[in-house]
Amino acid sequence: MKVKNYPVTRPFLPPLDDYKSQVDAIFASGWLTNEGSCVNALEEQLQSKLALPKVNLVSSGTIALHLAIRALNLSGEILTTAFSYIATTSSIHWSGCRPVFVDIESHGYNIDLEDLERKITPRTSAILATHCFGVPCDVAGIQRIAEHHGLKVIYDGAHAFGTLVNGQSVFHWGDVSTCSFHATKLFHSVEGGMVVARSAEVAERVRRLRNFGHNGEEKFSEFGTNGKNSELHAAMGLSVLPHVDEILEQRRMQAETYHEVLFKAPLRLPPVNNLTWNCAYFPIVFEDEQRCIAVKTELAERGILTRRYFYPSLNRIATDSPESCPRAESLSERILCLPMFHELTQKETVSIGRLIASLSSSSSFAQ
Repeated sequence: MKVKNYPVTRPFLPPLDDYKSQVDAIFASGWLTNEGSCVNALEEQLQSKLALPKVNLVSSGTIALHLAIRALNLSGEILTTAFSYIATTSSIHWSGCRPVFVDIESHGYNIDLEDLERKITPRTSAILATHCFGVPCDVAGIQRIAEHHGLKVIYDGAHAFGTLVNGQSVFHWGDVSTCSFHATKLFHSVEGGMVVARSAEVAERVRRLRNFGHNGEEKFSEFGTNGKNSELHAAMGLSVLPHVDEILEQRRMQAETYHEVLFKAPLRLPPVNNLTWNCAYFPIVFEDEQRCIAVKTELAERGILTRRYFYPSLNRIATDSPESCPRAESLSERILCLPMFHELTQKETVSIGRLIASLSSSSSFAQ
């Protein structure tokens, strides 16, 4: 198969004139940051688009998690998934709390409820779960456990823009939900993120904390940080947002195409028939790590880049937390995320899928 180079992902770029018109207005105003008109407009449009309460735009999905933990006054131990990006765990460390790792579901990517409840102790203050690859957690089950034990719930929804639960945005769930607007995400502002809080009081505290703790021009309610986003980043978000339905539909078509081509291959595939999923990524799971690495290497030699996302499992990175999470550890060794970006055509998706099907079934990759 002769192909051009395919990255794992590529940022969606809106028409240049759309962004330029936003930047022209910024230059005319001379207002570059500190909650300017673009930031305010993007917050309002996101609230309307996703039917959310107050949205606080911030500088990254990582700072969104920091602010969520701080705004909820968390301390002690936070139960969290062993299968996520390292920012999920580093946010807990940076906030002075201790992550306690919970294993994932046997046939999914998200936190396992039985292991979650088993690891609750008097030191536990909250649950921080990730909607991996945009596939929603069992939010109702997590909420029942949290209410029973008096715990707060934070969702790392970095991948989850456009994911629905019961017809509503997944960001409606949890005491606080966060999202990343990094350039690799379905919806992006180059760099950025948002915090959505169920409580108006917590939302207001996030707003103050992202701006050094300011509570007025010359007043401070507490020590905060610089978590604001700039007008130039928000301008990109305003330029991308009108295209987000088109982006979501293109991803769904790509995911359905991959699923159709790979359906008979010896792989575990994501739940494409789940209409609540935003199809942000297309992870495939191999029977063993050796075959996973061999296929990844062969694809790279042919110009097709994949990613072992997430590898290694987080409990193996955080050496001061010895919890065993065998399902997360096993999944992290056997998973690859395939190329998914807006310009990837159906023909190209079919060709990549067929090559992976052939390689994953080839006896030359067997042990």
